[in-house]
Amino acid sequence: MSQLFSLKRKSQIDRVIATALVGLMALMVINVTWQVVSRYVFQNPSSFTDELARYMLIWVGMLGAAYVAGKDQHLAIDIVLSKMNSTQIRGTRILIHLFVLLFALVAMVIGGSNLVYITFTLGQTSAALKIPLAYVYAIIPISGLLVIYYQAMAIFFLKSSQPST
Repeated sequence: MSQLFSLKRKSQIDRVIATALVGLMALMVINVTWQVVSRYVFQNPSSFTDELARYMLIWVGMLGAAYVAGKDQHLAIDIVLSKMNSTQIRGTRILIHLFVLLFALVAMVIGGSNLVYITFTLGQTSAALKIPLAYVYAIIPISGLLVIYYQAMAIFFLKSSQPST
């Protein structure tokens, strides 16, 4: 179990996600640049760039959310935690990680998987690119699984650490 939640494993996963995010952002910049050039310089707007930018933004947003959850840098209101002692903070953090894990399981993994299944079964394709929309939506359960991993890892480390007095 500890090997699954090792810092080395987390670092490897972080690196893969960060590389994917950088690659997606670079492709998105190239795509949007081509969109502007084709529209204003050549007076012939590209038919697929708008749709591709939208789908890449979905992937960047979902992967970015998982990455930030793994870094424990997501938006939080910590005014209540500042009033607690270390034992209460530890228990509250475990509870918060459990709630995030449950949300990721129900909304992202189960709900996202249902969305992917339905769009794949119905054969929905994008208008300009003609790709199955299931490929676009597949990032939702993937990101959900990453969030679950990160939250379970945080809970594991919080439970295994000794609270300071």
